[in-house]
Amino acid sequence: MMFRMHTLAGLALSTLLAGAAWAQAPAAVKVDGAWARASVPGQKGTGAFMTLTAPQGARLVGASSPAAGVTEVHEMKLDGDVMRMRAVPVLELPAGKAVELKPGGFHIMLLDLKAPLAKDGSVPLTLSFKDAKGVDSKLELTVPVATSAPGAPAGAPAHAHGHKH
Repeated sequence: MMFRMHTLAGLALSTLLAGAAWAQAPAAVKVDGAWARASVPGQKGTGAFMTLTAPQGARLVGASSPAAGVTEVHEMKLDGDVMRMRAVPVLELPAGKAVELKPGGFHIMLLDLKAPLAKDGSVPLTLSFKDAKGVDSKLELTVPVATSAPGAPAGAPAHAHGHKH
C-alpha cells in the first residue's frame, strides 16, 4: 500500500511538472535594429522598422503604442507603377528566418500621432504575437527615433521604395 501511494504521489508530481513545462511562455521573438522614423509637427503618421526572428515560428498579429491613436502592421507593394500601402492582419514569421520590417516593405505604421516623434527620442511599442499552437504573447519595446536606420550612411535616402518621384 505504501509503495502504491508513493507511486501515485510521484505520478501526480510528474504530471504537475509536465503541466508547468507545457504552460511556459512560447520562445521569445528576437528583435534587432528597431527604430521609428522621426516626424515633424502636423505629420499624423510615421513608421517603425526592425528585424524579427521567431525561433519556433510565430505570427505578428498586431501592434500598439500610446504615442499613436492607431498602430497597424502595414505592407508597401508596387502595383504596376504605383506604390500602395495597406494594413495586413497577420505577418508570418517562419521558424528561424529573419523577417525584415523596412521602409518600402512591411513595417509598423503609427497613425494619428498624439505628438511629433523627435529625433533622438524614443517611442514605446508593443508587438502582439501568436505562436504555432495559438498561444498569444506580447513584447514591449522602447524604440529609438531617428531620421534613418541606425548604421545607415549619412545622407542615405529616408525612403527607398523603387519608384520615381
